[in-house]
Amino acid sequence: MKSSHQGDEGFTSLLGSQRVLKSDLRPEAYGTLDEASAALGLARAAAAKARTNEIIRGIQQDLVTASAEIATPADRYEGSIHKITAAHVRQVELLTERLEQEVEIGRQFVQPGATIAEAALHLARAIVRRAERRVVSLREDNLATNPELLRFLNRLSDLLFVLALFEATQVEEQR
Repeated sequence: MKSSHQGDEGFTSLLGSQRVLKSDLRPEAYGTLDEASAALGLARAAAAKARTNEIIRGIQQDLVTASAEIATPADRYEGSIHKITAAHVRQVELLTERLEQEVEIGRQFVQPGATIAEAALHLARAIVRRAERRVVSLREDNLATNPELLRFLNRLSDLLFVLALFEATQVEEQR
């Protein structure tokens, strides 16, 4: 694949042809989601359990949808199929509820590092929380008007916390 070098001047394209500075809130937000997906990829590669791997794959697909939503200019938003919906939010809530039944959630702070997968899940959680803050900034500038997007990111950080505990618990039981 030949590089076009179109970003050399500090601009990038949103979905479609609109060009914005790379420092624009939208590339900052979807770039942060890309970082979260990369951390999730590390967690998936190191996961001890197939269930963790399966959950992460679904999350990564949803992050692509969220990124595409953020990268869609306002004039193309209404016709876009790339939107986080209440169904996405509910799916994250259901996964969290199911996992909470299988792990003990303590009252102390967690120090990541029990396993590579667990630490990567906590890293992804922290990155998702940063992405959530970026989307709040987008909302303040009327660049992200879908309330489900913020709900999704908020619930996702909860899911990643519980999934990290699940992954670490499963490993502890095997030791």
